[in-house]
Amino acid sequence: HGFIFYFALWFAFPRMSGWQRLALATGIEVAWELFENTPWLIEHYRQQALAQGYTGDSVINSISDTCAMIIGFLIAYRLPVWATVAVALGLEATTGILIRDGLTFNIINLFHQFEFIQAWQSGA
Repeated sequence: HGFIFYFALWFAFPRMSGWQRLALATGIEVAWELFENTPWLIEHYRQQALAQGYTGDSVINSISDTCAMIIGFLIAYRLPVWATVAVALGLEATTGILIRDGLTFNIINLFHQFEFIQAWQSGA
């Protein structure tokens, strides 16, 4: 999320300082972590092949996700755009290959669940 938030807020608020954008990004991330643990979204996740027993994120998971967003934001702040894009693609490819999951799959499955993705993620 940090890479995405950095570039979205850089584009939307070009005059805002980096620290102000980081504070806003952190607020957005914390809001998402709270929303992600609502009964409605937990039930929506349970409809997915890999999340049938999902009961929500632990507090430590939500804090870790927020810290990871901050690290990603700071990396995007320091690296050139091409390097940030390369790191993002590398991370998505690595998680996709190693654990058949990642941010891209989570976003896709949040809006529409494709049977071929569910079959691939479950190893079928």
